[in-house]
Amino acid sequence: MGSLAEKAKNYLELIKVEHTVFALPFALTAALLAAKGFPSLRQLLWISVALFGARTAAMSLNRLIDADIDAKNPRTANRHIPRGVVGKWEALLLAVAGFAIMVFAAYKLNPLALKLSPVAIGVLTLYSFTKRFTSLCHIVLGIAIALAPLGAWIAVKGTVDSTALVLSASVGLWVAGFDVIYAIQDVEFDRKEGLYSIPARLGVEKALLLSRLFHVLTLAGLIYVGVKEGMGPLYYIGLAISAALMVKEHIIVARDRSKIGYAFFNLNGYISLTVFFFTLLDFLWRRVGAF
Repeated sequence: MGSLAEKAKNYLELIKVEHTVFALPFALTAALLAAKGFPSLRQLLWISVALFGARTAAMSLNRLIDADIDAKNPRTANRHIPRGVVGKWEALLLAVAGFAIMVFAAYKLNPLALKLSPVAIGVLTLYSFTKRFTSLCHIVLGIAIALAPLGAWIAVKGTVDSTALVLSASVGLWVAGFDVIYAIQDVEFDRKEGLYSIPARLGVEKALLLSRLFHVLTLAGLIYVGVKEGMGPLYYIGLAISAALMVKEHIIVARDRSKIGYAFFNLNGYISLTVFFFTLLDFLWRRVGAF
């Protein structure tokens, strides 16, 4: 039993299950907006299952495909596959299982979600190869995670409209922005190994400027979503707090590069949770006001 629990722990660490905090809150935000209130519990269940499957597959594939690169990089050499804690075949089986779970969840949601699931599989698989041939790998990661709110919207409405596209693009730019910051840690290694990233290509200072631009566009997109969907003041209070957190992230990174990890995980986790929480509060407040 102990070894089984240890295996499960290793698998959860491999897929960085805690990083679900980046995608899931925005997926739930999209579900709220699509339903113009509250989606059914059934929809929420299968959206969550689909995201878990997608995350499991994407991270397992990423760790598998990058295993040899990770082994060379001092920052990542302690990851599970380079250490031999998780085997390559195990990672592959996890990825297959994750995609199967995602497709089944899409089937349980609606026909459009199922039809588009191969597109999601393609994007999630492609990302792990992009650092080998393009500095736009951060954009591809953004697109991959932006599939979460887009998929949630489709799960609830069965269609796509401009709000869904702008919301997803905003999430994609947000992810690309903080991934550019994260990639600063590996600038010298990437250049040495012939790998691609925006910091390696443009230099750190220009990369940080581009990251800030991405985050400004993120906020502009979220404001558009609020206006388009007729959101109330609580939604915009959430955006204001999120904007302050983004500013804090950039100030921290500009002053102390050793705190990139904190800025990457903690602050961005707070941002996604804040947007979701205040969107939820906005709908709850309006529902109470209707009585």
